[in-house]
Amino acid sequence: MISLDKRRISLVGGAGFIGHNLALALNKRGAEVQVIDGLQVNNLLSFASSNTEIQNREFYSKIIHQRLELLHDKGIALVVQDARDYHALSRVIVDFDPQVVIHLAAVAHANKSNKDPYSTFDNSSRTLENSLDIAKVQKIEHFIFLSSSMVYGNFPDGYVTEETCCEPLGIYGALKFGGEKLVIAYNQVFGLPYTIIRPSALYGERCVSRRVGQIFIENALQGMEISINGDGSDRLDFTYINDLVNGIINVVENDNSRNQIFNLTYGESQSIRKMATILNEHFADIKINYLTKDKLMPCRGTLSVKKARKLIGYDPQFPLEKGFVEYIKWYKGFMV
Repeated sequence: MISLDKRRISLVGGAGFIGHNLALALNKRGAEVQVIDGLQVNNLLSFASSNTEIQNREFYSKIIHQRLELLHDKGIALVVQDARDYHALSRVIVDFDPQVVIHLAAVAHANKSNKDPYSTFDNSSRTLENSLDIAKVQKIEHFIFLSSSMVYGNFPDGYVTEETCCEPLGIYGALKFGGEKLVIAYNQVFGLPYTIIRPSALYGERCVSRRVGQIFIENALQGMEISINGDGSDRLDFTYINDLVNGIINVVENDNSRNQIFNLTYGESQSIRKMATILNEHFADIKINYLTKDKLMPCRGTLSVKKARKLIGYDPQFPLEKGFVEYIKWYKGFMV
């Protein structure tokens, strides 16, 4: 077991939904955390312009300011730096001299990726290439890449393991899978130790990425109907942010996480209709509008977490019935 006390960890793209929650958890466990973020993607500058056509822009700006305040209150270093700038990013990382680099920088939504592939490549693949090359030069002890369950494409029989063949659909999944291959190649060529993490259907406090659970709650709070693509029977391995964060910490703490790929999800899929049913228990008058399913959205299901349980002691604690209720309570409190 590797102690997190005083361990220096850089989070590239670390002011986002996953990153700021992870930074706070690592800091609580004694790690020295550096957050590097240009604050442009799903962050402060995304909502600063009055021309931004995003529902609830002011509300999202409030959430992002809370993220930044939480980091500041804990004394976590935030370096505002665009990770697409190789030389500037290199100086920032070299000055901090981390033992671990966790790469989170990306466009965090499949629909946005398919609509704007250039921006997705620029903010996902280019930033990853920069992080990898800097990690290689600096001989970083451990490089961790946040991939996605979207690399699998359609789940055979609604269930996948890390050994399942990947056949991604659309720009987002393809770039994530390409990123995995690049990470593995840096290990093959330069011996850079890595771990690849595949989350799924994340939800939780201070997300602004317009994920399904977030949209459901916001619409319910405003008395609006909720929309479901398809008939609601599609199943997702909904994962509460606390479970993913604890899983990433397991990865950092365990030597036998090196050069491995892990599914870090709850490990049991639920239907989108089930999420709507839980929502209905807290908002009795919601109305559901069923829409045509996006052809680029794969048929998914459960991601096995047996490998993560065995090798790194991963132990998710938040089934949808528990985690989504926590999320609803947070939203109600935050919007008061």
